[in-house]
Amino acid sequence: MINQGLSEKEVQDAVGEQLDQALSEVLAPPLPEVAEEVPAAAPPVPNLDDSSLYIHRELSQLQFNIRVLEQALDESYPLLERLKFLLIFSSNLDEFFEIRVAGLKKRVTFAREQAGADGLQPHQALARIGELVHGQVDRQYAILNDVLLPALAENHIRFIRRRHWTAKLKAWVRRYFRDEIAPIVTPIGLDPTHPFPLLVNKSLNFIVELEGIDAFGRDSGLAIIPAPRLLPRVIRVPESVGGAGDNFVFLSSMIHAHADDLFHGMRVKGCYQFRLTRNADLSVDTEDVEDLARALRGELISRRYGDAVRLEVADTCPQHLADFLLKQFSLGESEMYRVNGPVNLTRLFSITGLDSHPELQYSPFTPSIPRLLQNSDKIFSVINKQDILLLHPFESFTPVVDLLREAAKDPCVLAIKQTLYRSGANSEIVDALVDAARSGKEVTAVIELRARFDEESNLQLASRLQQAGAVVIYGVVGYKTHAKMMLILRRENGELCRYAHLGTGNYHAANARLYTDYSLLTSDDALCEDVSKLFSQLIGMGKTMRMKKLLHAPFTLKKTLLDLITQETQHAAEGKPAHIILKINALTDPKMIKALYKASQTGVRVDLIVRGMCCLRPGIAGVSHNIQVRSIIGRFLEHSRVFYFHNDGDEKLYLSSADWMERNLDRRVETCFPVEGKKLVTRVKKELEGFLSDNTQSWLLQPDGSYLRNSPSGNQNPRNVQNMLLERLTGPQGSTR
Repeated sequence: MINQGLSEKEVQDAVGEQLDQALSEVLAPPLPEVAEEVPAAAPPVPNLDDSSLYIHRELSQLQFNIRVLEQALDESYPLLERLKFLLIFSSNLDEFFEIRVAGLKKRVTFAREQAGADGLQPHQALARIGELVHGQVDRQYAILNDVLLPALAENHIRFIRRRHWTAKLKAWVRRYFRDEIAPIVTPIGLDPTHPFPLLVNKSLNFIVELEGIDAFGRDSGLAIIPAPRLLPRVIRVPESVGGAGDNFVFLSSMIHAHADDLFHGMRVKGCYQFRLTRNADLSVDTEDVEDLARALRGELISRRYGDAVRLEVADTCPQHLADFLLKQFSLGESEMYRVNGPVNLTRLFSITGLDSHPELQYSPFTPSIPRLLQNSDKIFSVINKQDILLLHPFESFTPVVDLLREAAKDPCVLAIKQTLYRSGANSEIVDALVDAARSGKEVTAVIELRARFDEESNLQLASRLQQAGAVVIYGVVGYKTHAKMMLILRRENGELCRYAHLGTGNYHAANARLYTDYSLLTSDDALCEDVSKLFSQLIGMGKTMRMKKLLHAPFTLKKTLLDLITQETQHAAEGKPAHIILKINALTDPKMIKALYKASQTGVRVDLIVRGMCCLRPGIAGVSHNIQVRSIIGRFLEHSRVFYFHNDGDEKLYLSSADWMERNLDRRVETCFPVEGKKLVTRVKKELEGFLSDNTQSWLLQPDGSYLRNSPSGNQNPRNVQNMLLERLTGPQGSTR
């Protein structure tokens, strides 16, 4: 615990030192000399298959999570937004264990110990992950307890711990427990007829140590209290009881205080919270099932009870009880995390949007709608004359929804085809598709049922669309459909005309206010024809069709990108200016990394804006000395994918749904489309330059795999690219574009 008497800055400095040792131990093996130390004589040509040139993807993913956690200490953010970053860190870590750690453990169990490009075997990766995450979790709770909770209390948002309960509050808690909690909770005594219960993934539970003999003469000494998910994890205390301000009590505190009420006549020696994380990856083999939807429904039930991968327990839990739990779940000591606070922090998200404290949250903004699109009933005529490019969330997602709504009611529209990966509950996009189907349009939806953690939602919307009369396709066996595209067929003056939407992000209106993504609305004949061909491939059967403009995975995208990198490399070899800019969410594909290394060796300047995982090491002499990697972490989740190639002055600029990962380029259906026209190309280039010039939200990747936060140097002015885009594109000034 960090000294409560320190100032917030001193506390931040203190918690900033907690991971230094762990980081030095878990980061990658010794590297070649960095660029600044290259001797005058030309060194031998490095072997680009050398494992020291690649960062392990899971360790890189944890580095991203460290950057998220750092935002909780950044006083430039409103206080409740800082809390939100800490909770996002917790949510990310949950998914990391449910999917990535679970996958590594499975590979170890089944002796699939094949190393990746970085050379780490799965068991070695698990050891390094454990070392790093233990330090991260300790730091997370130090920030919560020593920085955020005191700051929230100063702003009249209090989480009242039991030691601070007044007599009045104790009486209120007792009544609340008796009326609202005890009737719902079902404690389970452990004995031969009451075996250890099968606990739901990530549920809140308590292990209770008892003393005494019950009415049947039983004396097991142990019980489990599962906390039902329907119970709130934080309970608001009335002002008449807790005083002015926003006061809360944790559910866990209430159960701790009144556990003895659940075991009449027994003495509770101790009550300790714990949470189990399980493997949540679905194991449906799409090639061996006749009905994917039915198979997924079955797997969704079993997901809640997958193999155990992590145990979180209260730091006050005695070792003998912790050992008992570890044995029950077949986990090792290193897979247990002791925490000083609630074990289920993600349930605090409800606090971050308090209506009573708008000053502790981001200032609201109004996404702009370009002037040409403000009259939705003319949207087809506008798109027929020119392409429209939107950058969300600064520019509204509403025109995309309006296009579909207008198509649903337009008698000239004959058919609509749409991909859906994540659309969210109460989706306006799905509403419009339902309306279109009911009005007699030919509606076809390609729904990816295996979108992780959205499977159940997608099953429901698939059923809803089918009931409305739409044709629903579940993609292609063996390939996830991650492409974002919509096609509308409309009869105009006796001819069939096509209109399309292509995007870098999902058809999810809520996410469109939180994620940065591009949308292109177009009637370009060649591009719309390509979209039509791709829909035909997805829906029907047939060989790959030749595309004029659209690149698509798993067929032409990867090869074309490699060709573009090679072309840039040739230009550099000829002494011509050569430049590549990539803005992506992840870079893990070894083939793509090796191509970028070769480009750097030849003299191509490579600027990478990679939000999350990056397995490439920049700044290595003779290999990546011409490569710089930055990550932008800010108010909005950077999600757009942009690929720029200088191409000897004949610039190539693409937007895409795909990251540079093997799964995206080889095992998914993805789209990549060109940005054309000088005006649009100039615009996107300028926005890319804004990301490259950011010196407040950007983090620079170092050769050892760590990241350093960028900051203004010398006389530089602070540059926050997301704030600049907010100022330029939102509100009245944005709508004049």
